[in-house]
Amino acid sequence: MTQRWDATQYGSNAAYVHGLAGGVLELLAPQPGERILDLGCGDGQLTTKLIAAGAEVTGVDSSESMAEAARARGVNVVVASMESLPLPDNSFDAAFSNAALHWVKNHEAMLTEVNRVLRPGGRFVAECGGHGNIAAICVALRAVLGRHGFGELEEGVNYYPSVEGYSARLVRHRFEVRTIQLIPRPTPLPESGMDGWLRTFRRGVIESLPEELRETVIRETVALLEPVLRDEQGSWTADYVRLRFHAVKTT
Repeated sequence: MTQRWDATQYGSNAAYVHGLAGGVLELLAPQPGERILDLGCGDGQLTTKLIAAGAEVTGVDSSESMAEAARARGVNVVVASMESLPLPDNSFDAAFSNAALHWVKNHEAMLTEVNRVLRPGGRFVAECGGHGNIAAICVALRAVLGRHGFGELEEGVNYYPSVEGYSARLVRHRFEVRTIQLIPRPTPLPESGMDGWLRTFRRGVIESLPEELRETVIRETVALLEPVLRDEQGSWTADYVRLRFHAVKTT
């Protein structure tokens, strides 16, 4: 199952994603004149902050819809997979990513490519979903999909690594890990709530269902999650856990 993105839908239902990126931006500390690669730049809202800091930024995203939205904000974007970057060796001072690495299918290939395009001593700073991220949402959606005979659609949608597991991956790919941590981050959702979250972040899953079943799956998943993720005022909070790291290319 491949996730499908719509920049307008993302802007409406997921604006909080770039709004919560202050910590990883601070860890990156972009400097004027630095060449920075923004991996999974999305609609470019966070990328513009790197540009505003004076960095020379190239965004990469696999979604043409997202790339068009980023270009409209003045971002230079290459439409490509992170596992195969059409960029020269040793060409960036830093690689940055926020809320995107958990969508990557082949992390071995991605880390090989990031190491290749970074200069020696270049840093890789990122934040993504970590071990335990959206556990309640995943369990509820799997249960509903399974009840209707489509449980396999939720398998392998995301990769949420542990500190130990991802540290080992980084070291294997010739990075020195400076910092890495799991950060529990219960995240209030906008007015569209869990319905909007499912339509945005599980769009590929929902659209892979027979059309007559899609609204039923959304409705039943929302109902299953309501007792644990919706408060008495009717506000939804997603059970996010983030993995944030700073690593440096050694060779």
